[in-house]
Amino acid sequence: MFEQHQSYQRMYKEGALTLGLHLPLENYQMKTPTMANQIELAQAAENYGFTTLWLRDVILEDPNFLDPAVGQIYDILIYGTHLLGQTKKIALGTSALVLPLRHPLRMAKEAATIEALFPERFIMGVSSGDRRADFLGLGVDHPSRGVQFREALSYLEKILYEHYPVIDSRYGQIQQATLVPKLPQKIPTMITGFAQQDFEWLGRHGDGWMYYPQAPIRQAEVINSWRESAINQNDVAFRPFSMPMHLDLAEDPNEAATPIRLGFRVGRNKLLELLKAYQDIGVNHLFFALFDSERPADEVIHELGEYVLPHFQPHNQ
Repeated sequence: MFEQHQSYQRMYKEGALTLGLHLPLENYQMKTPTMANQIELAQAAENYGFTTLWLRDVILEDPNFLDPAVGQIYDILIYGTHLLGQTKKIALGTSALVLPLRHPLRMAKEAATIEALFPERFIMGVSSGDRRADFLGLGVDHPSRGVQFREALSYLEKILYEHYPVIDSRYGQIQQATLVPKLPQKIPTMITGFAQQDFEWLGRHGDGWMYYPQAPIRQAEVINSWRESAINQNDVAFRPFSMPMHLDLAEDPNEAATPIRLGFRVGRNKLLELLKAYQDIGVNHLFFALFDSERPADEVIHELGEYVLPHFQPHNQ
């Protein structure tokens, strides 16, 4: 489906792995990120061969959501567009747009505009959301977010890709009208997490799947279950699997991997072994979060670029 899509072809290939980065590009740990030097670091990442910059959809700071709960501080799509304007080919990935908190017609207009202005550089991850404070602030029911997600995704895809669709949903009605701009091809849309759905639903929907970080053995189990669900529904086409991973890159290149929150502390040589293990189980794209790093982000990006990226270069260079 995406044979002519530049970013998809750079990122995804069956049996192979590429690498991305999760913003903020900063080792802020449990503090509020400063968002300093993000453009310069994004440009450096692009030059090294990272394929994608990933952003989160967070509205409110919620002290009860201990990550800290500010994302990249700025709005995911406005800041993402800023990044696209300051780079040349690295993709913008959303991990992920919370569909129950975004009206699908407005979301479609924003997505189509980004795609039209920066063709083939948008990878649209979508989710049902988990931050209760944002739901409460917008007056959106949290327990029913799974149903809302399905309905919003259906509306979003109809209004994006059909000419003069007929839509009648909780979000509104469309008759004798169509969205502009119309796009020459689909935006790759990745379901993130389970989105309150099951494997049967995941096997039928989305252009790929993103799931939370786990050790390779456990990640292999969910990847296999997801792919088997698609095969059981007679869908044998390749769909990519992506995942984030928190990384604390040790100064000793041979330091063995030890678990940290949502990832690993590890030296670069052992990281290569770990990444090859993820590649072998079917991970097609992995993006590093440097939030918990002991070392400055620029130093880590440089070391990854010099010693790790040469083994996982973008496809179709």
